[in-house]
Amino acid sequence: MRKIFTILFLGIALSSFSQEKDFTAQWGQYSTKYAQEVINHMAHKKFKGREAGTRENHKIMEYIVGEFEEIGYEVEKQTITAQSLAWTIGEPKSGRSYPEKMTNVIAKLKGKDPHKLIVVGAHYDHLGYKKGVGIHPGADDNASGVQAVLQVARAFLATGEQPERTTIFAFWDGEEKGLLGSKYFALTYPEIGKVKGYLNYDMIGRNNNEANPKHVVYFYTEAYPMFGDWLKNDIETYGLELDPNYRPWDNPVGGSDNGTFAKLGIPIIWYHTDAHPDYHMPGDHAERCN
Repeated sequence: MRKIFTILFLGIALSSFSQEKDFTAQWGQYSTKYAQEVINHMAHKKFKGREAGTRENHKIMEYIVGEFEEIGYEVEKQTITAQSLAWTIGEPKSGRSYPEKMTNVIAKLKGKDPHKLIVVGAHYDHLGYKKGVGIHPGADDNASGVQAVLQVARAFLATGEQPERTTIFAFWDGEEKGLLGSKYFALTYPEIGKVKGYLNYDMIGRNNNEANPKHVVYFYTEAYPMFGDWLKNDIETYGLELDPNYRPWDNPVGGSDNGTFAKLGIPIIWYHTDAHPDYHMPGDHAERCN
């Protein structure tokens, strides 16, 4: 799981902070132990797979709020009802329904330029319990992304430096139901026009080939080649043990919450450690995150 921590700060530093800051001095505060604690907690069977709209997923939302507040952020809970979803994104498809209530968890760190915003996000819901199949723990998908964003948020405060751009840290509900949380945010947030980039953390905890632990997937909007250059420069500058599969994407509207922002013309980066046999399966357990 140690590879998670080499990926946490890639792109973040250059997108929101001055490039001169040596972030490696802060790394001691971000531990493998914390990642394991968050992933183990979220993927525990008592939360029954964290399906959006369930009491168990609500408990995870409150857990994330508590972690955010402990770090030192003021937290906003964006309540999403089935009716408000129908008003904003339209009625659900025939034969389907929206969860009665969901919640996005949002915190903001004011930057030097209030007219430019960066959003850093991960979804916290998963598939829940499926009859005849069992509980889907969702350790990699996406407890791993949640712990990453929490640690990035902690890193920002630990530097003692104000970011160049105002940074919003967001945990989306309802991703597995059709990106519902991020869609609702994008359609209702009054300053969405100021958002200059979205960084997505989804499934960063499990390499599908343990013989190649340096492998990571790095999706980014193709029209912004500097995104790829940032990672290449960071690997060289900080000696990161990563061998990325760079995947510039002309229209990155699929896969995860990055699609919500890409459809609005907002450039994205998506950190990912690739697919594995337990994707959306009951075998996505915490102990398999590597």
